[in-house]
Amino acid sequence: MNDTDKRLIEDYLPIADISEESSIENSVTQARGYLSKALLSILHRWWARRPLAACRAAVYGALVPASRFVPGNGTDTQKKSLGRANSAKLIKALCQRGVSQDQLEQAAQHIREAHGDTAPRVLDMFAGGGSIPLEVGRLGCESYAVELNPVAHLVELGTLVYPEQFGHRMVKELRNWSRIVYERTQQEVGDLYPSILDPKSSPEALVGNSQTEFQVSGFERRQGELRQPSGFLTPVAYIWTRTVPCPRPGCGASVPLHRQSWLRKKAGGFVALKPVAGKDRQRVDYALLSSSAEDPKEAIVEWGFDPSDLSAGGETTCPICQTTVATMHIKASGESGRMAVNLIALVCTRSGDQGKIYFSASDIPSSEDEEKKASGRLPVIVKQGNFGVYETKLPPRGTLGFRVQPYGFKTWDDLFTQRQLLTLLTFVQHVRQAYSEMRNGGVEPELAKALVTYLAFIVDKVAERGASVCRWHPGAEKIEGPIANGKMPMVWDFPEANPFGNASGSWSQSADDVIGAVEALANGGLKKCIVQRGSALALPYEDNFFDAIITDPPYYDNVPYSHLADFFYVWLKRSVGHLYPEHFAAESCPTKAEAVMEPARHGGDSEKARAEYEKMMSQAFSEAHRVLKPGAPLVCVYAHKTTAGWATLIDAMRRAGFVVTEAWPIDTENPSRQRSKESSALASSIFLVAKRREAIGKGNYDETVRPELESTVRERVNSLWDLGITGADLVIACVGAGLRAFTAFSSVEYANGEEMPAQRFLTEVESVVLETILARLSKEVGGNGGRYGLAAIDAPSRFYTLWRYTYKLAELDSGEAIIFANGTHVELDGLQGLSSGARPMLEKRKGKYRLLDYSERGGDTSLGALSQDGQPAPLVDALHRLLWLMERNPSNIPDFLRDARPNTEQMRLFAQALAGPVLKGGELGEVASGTELAALTKLTANWRSVVEDVAEAAVGPLFRDARKN
Repeated sequence: MNDTDKRLIEDYLPIADISEESSIENSVTQARGYLSKALLSILHRWWARRPLAACRAAVYGALVPASRFVPGNGTDTQKKSLGRANSAKLIKALCQRGVSQDQLEQAAQHIREAHGDTAPRVLDMFAGGGSIPLEVGRLGCESYAVELNPVAHLVELGTLVYPEQFGHRMVKELRNWSRIVYERTQQEVGDLYPSILDPKSSPEALVGNSQTEFQVSGFERRQGELRQPSGFLTPVAYIWTRTVPCPRPGCGASVPLHRQSWLRKKAGGFVALKPVAGKDRQRVDYALLSSSAEDPKEAIVEWGFDPSDLSAGGETTCPICQTTVATMHIKASGESGRMAVNLIALVCTRSGDQGKIYFSASDIPSSEDEEKKASGRLPVIVKQGNFGVYETKLPPRGTLGFRVQPYGFKTWDDLFTQRQLLTLLTFVQHVRQAYSEMRNGGVEPELAKALVTYLAFIVDKVAERGASVCRWHPGAEKIEGPIANGKMPMVWDFPEANPFGNASGSWSQSADDVIGAVEALANGGLKKCIVQRGSALALPYEDNFFDAIITDPPYYDNVPYSHLADFFYVWLKRSVGHLYPEHFAAESCPTKAEAVMEPARHGGDSEKARAEYEKMMSQAFSEAHRVLKPGAPLVCVYAHKTTAGWATLIDAMRRAGFVVTEAWPIDTENPSRQRSKESSALASSIFLVAKRREAIGKGNYDETVRPELESTVRERVNSLWDLGITGADLVIACVGAGLRAFTAFSSVEYANGEEMPAQRFLTEVESVVLETILARLSKEVGGNGGRYGLAAIDAPSRFYTLWRYTYKLAELDSGEAIIFANGTHVELDGLQGLSSGARPMLEKRKGKYRLLDYSERGGDTSLGALSQDGQPAPLVDALHRLLWLMERNPSNIPDFLRDARPNTEQMRLFAQALAGPVLKGGELGEVASGTELAALTKLTANWRSVVEDVAEAAVGPLFRDARKN
């Protein structure tokens, strides 16, 4: 390949098609049956995995020249257009679910042809869960994966190495050994999860505690499977709540700390618990409520009780004496060992039936006996297995995302009840025993190691939904693990899974997930991948070794990977640590060489943490620069939403000698996490493309960098707009493309010789991007530029338009909001700030900003009025007042227009830009939302009768022309 030839990823990617397939991969339901991000997540938890479709497109696009698809005839415009159409067709097929081996081989052939009929070497230096190396191998390249974390390293072995090495021959064996481990563990501890007599077969069985019957070992073998005999229900979850003693002297009550008490939250079948004071006035009993209503609000009215309204802000009230129980008292109770747990409900299933059956703890015997039995047995198994329970400490207080330490949790094992610990350790013991039996039975060492590693993955999955920090999801009626979103929160009420039930958190479901993922990987056309555990700060490869590096680095302060991975590390060390002594010698995952902005590791000093992160990322990219061949691309996947994160990453790349040549937004996130949830989280990851900067030089910002920046941004806004990219994704992608002008030089200076920092440049880039978007919006709604376009309106109104366009209804963290305000030349706080004064545009609360709409502002009679010196108010104020009057008091519109004297032509453009969908049959995406959008649609559709005719009648026909001059 000619190293000067532009790669496909630097010219064009059909991002809408890639995004569509990538977003589907997040759904476990839709993704089953073929290799996908969801399927890899089912195998074992790892954070920030990227969809395989997006990874496949990035690998192919980084290794194939754009010229491959350009025809030889026609004008330059025609050839470019046809070339992009040809490449789009192939990539769309390549990124489909269930891509065929023939399609993968065709793509692999294109890659080999571009590299002299050899397989190029491709490195992922932050390999994590292995998505990128997997697709590198499937496309016929030499795949190299480097990862520091030992948990991730084992996940990579289970994803990239063992399925390719052993294939289908281990699937049957894995299923058999999984059953053996299950049955042996069930025989030892199954009595701690007793079955309950089905009231359907014996209606009098659940009249009271004394009449409830339990089946201790009620499983029987039928056709080779353990099944529940008829007449009994299988518990699948025990719902507990934490309690603390009431702080009021003389009360003596045990105060429950419920977050909420919904058990089932589905139309036509709502179930909840209502706490009621017990007869002894020192404890709380629970009444089971049910409703066939179609809406939860209807059920709440029917019950006269809201299950969601039990505690707020970490505080609650004693149900006996009504004393407030403050957070500090709860924390102190946890620290002193006075926090306890109390069973409040039991969730069961009936063999052969769908759905769950719920019981209040007041109607069944207490499970305290089972917990006491487990506590008595635990020391025995700990001594037998030398398990070191209660030894591995949790990370220090203040660690990113961790909230459990102030409540008395000191070690990882503190997160489990005695019954949970005993059961998990029993599973571990039999996993170890399985390895010995495999070897004694003649199974080759590496195959036995692989099989037992997958059994350890099953243990990890049981542990993930078998901790006392899980949550019960009443909508899905299942258990949710605590660390799925990269955090370790504190919870008041939690479900305890029955590992011998057939529901979330059970061994059988976990085993089915792992075995299904292994089988899909064995069918996935994997090629050999070289997996190494090591640091990206010191890559074990010679100079100019790789044809591409495609990687997904840690994102500034997003996820504390190593601390979260310790949740699994303690169990993997117990189950298979003896098989991987080089990786599990320490008590926990390594953190010293981990690149993450973690203040807790620096005594809470954020500046030291930031400096250390920058140093590590610069060193890692310097290593990437060293091992890459000249002209070879570095593709860096980035999804951090703050400019501070961007600045750190970009500066590290620039200082390491890279120039950013392109940026593409690919939809990689689960739709349930996107802005439909009113979060500013990006819907996309940005695929930044960079190459080694061969020349070293300084750039003058005003003479060289700024003109290049403006030209790049104009082209990128228009091209991505035409591709349907909108909102925050458009802004961030254009910012990424604008980095080319900055990173083309080893340093950028102002005219006075002062060096321009990356943070300042990013602010400048965002300012140019937002102004360009505003100009495009103005064009879309019929503005003719100049003083009659949207760019000419006042700064607060431009800010309002761009915020609505970029973030819609989302709240923004203060740091992100400040950067956005800088890019739009307004102030958020202070005397002239948009969150200040009698008529603020922004609501500021708990470090976040929220944009207010007309329904929240328009009722102010002074909104939109002329200032004391006779100057018109910001258009947004006048528009909000006009919308409010149109909806509530239209007879006052003439007086308002006469007194406020807004520029009606600019107001029309402003209203149309916010209304969005009323234009061009809906081509322009919605900018406003909710009630404001409905009012804007009504206003723009009736503009002449509501505004122009009224204004002319009120102040004469020259009104509009006078306002223009």
